[in-house]
Amino acid sequence: MIKKCDHPGCTKAGTCRAPKSRDLREYWWFCREHAAEYNKNWNYYAGMTPEEVEEDWERQTFGAPLRDKNQVESDQRDYIKFLNDFISGRDTFDKAPPRPRASSRVTTALAVFGLPITASWREISAKYRALAKRHHPDTTTGDKDAAAKQFTKITDAYNVLKKHFGKK
Repeated sequence: MIKKCDHPGCTKAGTCRAPKSRDLREYWWFCREHAAEYNKNWNYYAGMTPEEVEEDWERQTFGAPLRDKNQVESDQRDYIKFLNDFISGRDTFDKAPPRPRASSRVTTALAVFGLPITASWREISAKYRALAKRHHPDTTTGDKDAAAKQFTKITDAYNVLKKHFGKK
């Protein structure tokens, strides 16, 4: 259904909706020219005090009423302190948190597989299967004794990592 523009004296089609009040439940229907004029002059916060504007903004943005003023001021002081500490003490912020260190047995076992300290259990398992196939004494075409020693080394490393990752 096409409505006529709600601006007095206008005979054009009212194709643009414009709110009548802040509750946004009722609307005017204007033509493009009158909608632009209305929107340019309409102030959503007209008639509200700055405190009411801030409370409304806070409620619409965060879904909660404005918090206690003392709490707000305390939060602001904490934020300013954080910013000052950040700016003046960059060296403490730039340091990476200490990473947990693996035991020397774990790092040695990972070295046997040629994997980094950050390797996942899935990567370890896949590497173990590949190395076990290649160095198993029954499947090797080369020196069986050397293959047996290498296979034992791989299996021992795998058992260390299995214990480290809590696998059975």
